[in-house]
Amino acid sequence: MRAPLELYRHSLALLTDFYQLTMAYAAWKTGHAEHEAVFHLFFRKSPFRGGYAVACGIEPAIDYAAGVRFDEADLEYLAAQRCPDGAPLFEPGFLEYLRALRPACEIDAVLEGTVVFPHEPLLRVRGPMLQCMLLETPLLNLVNFQTLIATKAARLCDAAAGTAVIEFGLRRAQGPDGALSASRAAFVGGCEATSNTLAGRLFGIPVRGTHAHSWVMLHDSEPEAFSAYARALPGNCTFLVDTYDTLQGVRHAIEVGRWLRDQGKELLGVRLDSGDLAWLSAEARRLLDEAGFHQAQIVASNDLDEHLIESLRHQGAQIAAWGVGTRLATGHDEPALGGVYKLSAVRAGPSQPWRYRIKLSEQAIKVSTPGILQVRRFEQDGLAYADMLFDLELGAPRPPTIVDPMDPTRRRVIPDGLHAEDLLQPAVRQGRRTFDPPALADARARAQAQRSRLHAGIKRLLHPHQYPVGLELGLHELKTRLILASRGAAGAAT
Repeated sequence: MRAPLELYRHSLALLTDFYQLTMAYAAWKTGHAEHEAVFHLFFRKSPFRGGYAVACGIEPAIDYAAGVRFDEADLEYLAAQRCPDGAPLFEPGFLEYLRALRPACEIDAVLEGTVVFPHEPLLRVRGPMLQCMLLETPLLNLVNFQTLIATKAARLCDAAAGTAVIEFGLRRAQGPDGALSASRAAFVGGCEATSNTLAGRLFGIPVRGTHAHSWVMLHDSEPEAFSAYARALPGNCTFLVDTYDTLQGVRHAIEVGRWLRDQGKELLGVRLDSGDLAWLSAEARRLLDEAGFHQAQIVASNDLDEHLIESLRHQGAQIAAWGVGTRLATGHDEPALGGVYKLSAVRAGPSQPWRYRIKLSEQAIKVSTPGILQVRRFEQDGLAYADMLFDLELGAPRPPTIVDPMDPTRRRVIPDGLHAEDLLQPAVRQGRRTFDPPALADARARAQAQRSRLHAGIKRLLHPHQYPVGLELGLHELKTRLILASRGAAGAAT
């Protein structure tokens, strides 16, 4: 078995569920491989019982879709797969088809960092049915987790209310790939920096870190440990003060801070990692201010999440930066987004009419939306007003009426003249990207700008206001007709 980090230096074409390959084979055998299809990637519920999500992982997903290839090792592995009776599972002709396969799908996507809501496509994939099928699992893998973590980071930043949040999750993340994805997504969601040095190098994220408890325990006394560190790195001194006695640790940091000042340097701050963070931060602030270290910051860690940060702020905690690890990098209270990828239209060829498809369910939330979808966001007075899903074939009348997909009695007429933006933008055409990926800092800035245009009620951590997202009336009526026709056909069959 190869070492773990060697795994990602090879083709990722097999980064998919096996049933995608067996379906692809069946499509090839039955003549459906080149039929044109449209799929949408979306989620049904905002994570963490929140009011929104931050789209992330879009750029890696686009890169994957534009560059995926089957190499010889992939094909040899597939050739070795057997049916239960021992016969080869895949014919040589199918493997030759995969060998020659080159990306041909068109992908439209929201920009990295876009604020999104349930039922809205983050990606629209259009192309040969077989290729669309093979993209399902990797696209979901790349987008689901990073959107989850970016959203968690945004919630943490909402709770921090302008104070810095730093991602500390490397040691608790799900392996190297999970850690790197989490660091990337946390930065897009609003975190200021990361402790993950490799993420810093790969993604250009600022890195932060000073010392751990082991540094203090290495020395015979806390003052000795702080002094030794200050001599080694006088420009990077934020001392972890709770190895033994927290407030005594603050006093020791102040002593070394006076020495630093004599050297023309400054004590950057202290970090609290245990205890009553509200009371200890207030006492630490008092001690630092009385000693003349008004600019020294207090950094807090210790199993923080957005609810604890909000509570500490309301208690008057004097904390300038929050180091969040486990509960950010793992998603903790909701470890999966639950995004899905659904077929919504198919046709035998470019000259043929589209045949819209719908998935039914006993649960209304799981009934899919047919069509070739676009999302249009309307703004009024600088705030997001409502989002409309519409079918590109049907178009969008003006002024449009939107219908809540979960409650068709809830309808809203969009006033004419509002500023509008279509969220799905061309990303891949003929297997090639249509634009250079934006810098990660630009995606982070986009997420912050979009969140600033949300009503405060939508950003509440508990029981948020529901942002209006609806189907354009014509699309709603089309969906209703297809539901009735499908249920009628199912009834006739039984």
